[in-house]
Amino acid sequence: MIQVLIVDDDVRVAQINAAYVAKVPGFRVAARAHSAAAALETVEEVPVDLILLDHYLPDRNGLAVVRELRRLGHRADVIMVTAARDVATVQDAMRHGALQYLVKPFTYAGLRSKLEAYAALRRTLDGGGEAEQAEVDRLFGALWAASEPVLPKGHSPTTAELVRQALRGAEGPLSAQEIADSAGMSRQTAQRYLKLLERTGKVRLTLRYGETGRPEHRYAWASG
Repeated sequence: MIQVLIVDDDVRVAQINAAYVAKVPGFRVAARAHSAAAALETVEEVPVDLILLDHYLPDRNGLAVVRELRRLGHRADVIMVTAARDVATVQDAMRHGALQYLVKPFTYAGLRSKLEAYAALRRTLDGGGEAEQAEVDRLFGALWAASEPVLPKGHSPTTAELVRQALRGAEGPLSAQEIADSAGMSRQTAQRYLKLLERTGKVRLTLRYGETGRPEHRYAWASG
């Protein structure tokens, strides 16, 4: 299990984020903290793999916490989870080793996609060995490619999530009709969302040729 520390000055928000994390397979909330001092003290006492770190804390900001963690030799990974949107803060977070930056407010699906990508990254890194350039590029891009696609007007996040669940739960590529049947929607609706998800890189399209010679489009989830 990946042990997670939730750091947010708002107790209610910390509870919500903790509930989100607890729903993602492979992750466990190790502790919660509501200040920079409490976060640093917790890391000294509790084994932590990943910190979901707010920037606006009552005693020090999140970037100061990251700097202090590194100065003390702590290697826990950090995903900034904050309402801070200015480019300077984002740049500083990257420079000090934050793996990702998730802007509030966000959905459960948004956080889950980041956590799933992080878990996939850890599995690859834990495998050790050497990496070719393509693998290095994939590692560096894994977390940043995990964002939820921005849905055009007229598209429902709920429907997109149903399509995603159908694909993630499948043992192999599915046709649009199979996805429609699994998600409880029309084939036309499934096809529309599949095309969108394919354009955003979330879905991988393959062709299967049958006896008629006309290829059947088959879809698989490509992210995480």
